[in-house]
Amino acid sequence: MDFTRTGPDSVAWCAPALDPELALALAALGGGVVGEPFTPENLAARRERDAAVRPRPSVRDLRDGGRFEVDELCVPGPPGEPEVTLVSARPAGLDGPLPLLYYMHGGGMIMGNASCVLPQLLREWALPLELAVISVEYRLAPRVRHPGPVEDCYAGFVWAAAHAEELGIDPERIVIGGKSAGGGLAAALALLTRDRGGPTPIGQLLLCPMLDDRGDSVSGHQMAGVDIWDRTSNATAWQALLGDLYGTSDVPPYAAPARATDLSGLPPAYIDVGSAETFRDEDVAYADALWRAGGEAELHVWPGAFHGFDSFAPGAALTRDARDARVRWLRRVLGR
Repeated sequence: MDFTRTGPDSVAWCAPALDPELALALAALGGGVVGEPFTPENLAARRERDAAVRPRPSVRDLRDGGRFEVDELCVPGPPGEPEVTLVSARPAGLDGPLPLLYYMHGGGMIMGNASCVLPQLLREWALPLELAVISVEYRLAPRVRHPGPVEDCYAGFVWAAAHAEELGIDPERIVIGGKSAGGGLAAALALLTRDRGGPTPIGQLLLCPMLDDRGDSVSGHQMAGVDIWDRTSNATAWQALLGDLYGTSDVPPYAAPARATDLSGLPPAYIDVGSAETFRDEDVAYADALWRAGGEAELHVWPGAFHGFDSFAPGAALTRDARDARVRWLRRVLGR
């Protein structure tokens, strides 16, 4: 596969080599971007196709024969807006208030749902760490633009913290997290709760987070047409979320956390990203900005990893390393 791309002013952008195991997994998917990149013209069709390929599991499916306690909760949404659905889950039979992972799903803020991520979250984190998980069903762009998605996440978070006793969770041990777009929403939620004086999470788990609407990083150019989520798809998603704000200097940090000028007073962050993915440089820059603001961030750049590699290659050695590192960080933060 030719990983050389030509950028502005005839600059050659050479993409980092893929980890051999991950390269095989990517080749099995057809190589490069899975299907064509997302564009405004094909967005509706791509969403339909994604929903058909990854159907939403039912509550009964998620309960896995009684292995997990799972409920869908409809809670008050942002002022004047519809209710927000939260999917609450935990390993069955555990007594006492549990720590909580409040999670936002990926999908570029243009697709995905709260239920599809739960089987992996319950298996990899909830069982070994004995924690509860709440996955939030935020509204998707372009039907709902910023600030709708992040306000849905905030409303659900505030409600969950206020109803900790009835949910059986420990309000002093809540970690917010997400992957890709969900990681960006988690970072935005950390900013929003700090600035509004809302409930204070003890950590933010940011997995290959989507943080910067400007899309002009070296890694973005390197991985154009190569990464599963490339510059074209990324621009389509940001345009869908931001509408007329896209391409302006007025994008707020609650939409794109990389725009934030004050990262002080935020909870400790775990940030991981692949060396061969579009979001590499913006994620590394965000960790550096947290350090410069006196904050705490644990950064992992997985060598030769593409966007979402752990979902596409769950048995790869690099995936096992990434999974172990995330669990270790969660154990430290939660005191498990």
